[in-house]
Amino acid sequence: MAPRRKKPGDVPRDQWVLIAPDSLKDDAKKPSSKTLFAKLRSPMTDKGAMFLFINNGQQVCEVKAFQEEFRSWFIGQTVQEDGRLLYVTPVDPLFLVLYYLMKADKEQGKFQPVEQIVVDEEFPSCNLLLQCTLVEKSLHHVTEEKEIGSKKFYRYSKEKTLTWLKKKVDQTVKVLKDSDVCVGGRTQSANFVRIKQESDVKEEDYVRYAHGLISEYITEDLRSELSTYLHLPDVSSPTPEPPTKSNSKMTSAQKSLAKVDKSGMKNISSFFSPKGKATK
Repeated sequence: MAPRRKKPGDVPRDQWVLIAPDSLKDDAKKPSSKTLFAKLRSPMTDKGAMFLFINNGQQVCEVKAFQEEFRSWFIGQTVQEDGRLLYVTPVDPLFLVLYYLMKADKEQGKFQPVEQIVVDEEFPSCNLLLQCTLVEKSLHHVTEEKEIGSKKFYRYSKEKTLTWLKKKVDQTVKVLKDSDVCVGGRTQSANFVRIKQESDVKEEDYVRYAHGLISEYITEDLRSELSTYLHLPDVSSPTPEPPTKSNSKMTSAQKSLAKVDKSGMKNISSFFSPKGKATK
């Protein structure tokens, strides 16, 4: 069967609208093997998520999509039917490696070469993480190390990991304060916006907010351990306030209505009650 002839206005199926760092400019003009998309396991959801490796892993970004119904894009003289807006944000690849370090520690608990730890049959592209310079330089933050000859062996360290995560939280808190991001009790970490800060915001609010942001890249167990390590108290549901008594003062209109003779009048609820069956 002959291939379909490309018509004027046809848009490639692998084309999207993407907001990305300036470091991707050159590859956007002329695609190369140095930059590629890869589906990896998300530590938070334990499911697949899309990531972008830029310049042979010199920078790793998480890819997220903003989508609304009935949206499309005009690109030159063409219409892009896929109306999603993709945006990428830098992420520390050590977060993604940390998942495998913890998994290996639970299963075996021994020192291993990192290439034997970061293995995933469901997401084989995880080996790209080992090409990241930042991972090689940062492994000591979350592991114990042994070197035999010229070979290094690693084992997950909870103590060192919590110390490293606390530094991440402290750095995030500083950015939140410098950027005037609202972190009040009525604000959730998903709403990363700049608005007027509440006057009663405490240091704990900043720490809890930063903890929420960091938690998007770690497992549920580690989130709980980090919360304890940061001495964050449990957030209890607020006690509902008792109903307030109606104001005894009446307006002039209410007083006039109270003096009206209501005999023979029906209550308003009678108009919405089910009608009885008609008798024969």
